[in-house]
Amino acid sequence: QVQLQESGPGLVKPSETLSLTCTVSGGSITTNSVVWGWIRHPPGKEPEWMGAIDASGTTYYNPSLKSRTSITRDTSKNQFTLQLSAVAPRDTAVYYCARVSQGWCPWGQGTQVTVSS
Repeated sequence: QVQLQESGPGLVKPSETLSLTCTVSGGSITTNSVVWGWIRHPPGKEPEWMGAIDASGTTYYNPSLKSRTSITRDTSKNQFTLQLSAVAPRDTAVYYCARVSQGWCPWGQGTQVTVSS
């Protein structure tokens, strides 16, 4: 059973870089053909796919966020990370990591991130 757990700060100041980590258990992030990604859900808005990383380490990004988004991984820890630079209040959302290559299942429980001074 694959499970995902997000971790990181709940509060980030404007202009800073947000860093979140997704820890995967029950499966390897290097398993062939599996893609892992990040989604966020701002309050009152539609969920937004941010980007993903595949089993070979190739990354894919939402064009609207690509300029300030970076997804990396640490295979020794079975983790992948999200970095979002130059954050602003509009980036306030619940952030989720998920396995996106098997019907977007499962997701992590999500972590609230608030951008405020």
